Amino acid sequence: MNLTDQLKDQMKDAMRAKEKVRLGTIRMALAAIKQIEVDTRETLTDEQTIAVLTKMVKQRRDSIAQYEAANRPELAAVEAEEIRVIENFLPTPLTEDEVATIIDATIIEVGAASMADMGKVMGALKSKVQGRADMSAIGTMIRAKLK
Repeated sequence: MNLTDQLKDQMKDAMRAKEKVRLGTIRMALAAIKQIEVDTRETLTDEQTIAVLTKMVKQRRDSIAQYEAANRPELAAVEAEEIRVIENFLPTPLTEDEVATIIDATIIEVGAASMADMGKVMGALKSKVQGRADMSAIGTMIRAKLK
C-alpha cells in the first residue's frame, strides 16, 4: 500500500473517530498531493509524497516560530498538533550518529575534498535522508566536515 492510500485510509478512520484536527490535517496533505499530481499530470511516488509532507512540516515549524514571536501560543499549539499528525506518515527520523555515518559515507562515495564539493554531497544525500532528517542541519554538518 502506498503512502497516499495510507493517508486515505487514515482519513476514513479519523472521520469515524470524529477527530477534527487529524481529519483536517490529513485532508490538507491529500489536497497538497492532489494539487501537485494535477499540475504535473502524474501520480506521485512515495518519495515525492514524503517530500510534500516534509515541506508541510517545515512550513508549520516556521509558522510556530512566527506565532510564538507574536505571542499567539494557541495558534502555535494548533500547528504543533498538525506536525504530530503529519509526522505519523513520515519515515522514522535518523539519529545524529546515523546522519553523521551517512554523511561520512557519502563524502567518500562522491570523493568530496573541499567546500567546492558540497553541492555534490548534498545532492547525493538528499535521496538517502529525505523526510528523515533536517537538510539545513545536514548542511551544517557537511560544512564542518569539509573545511
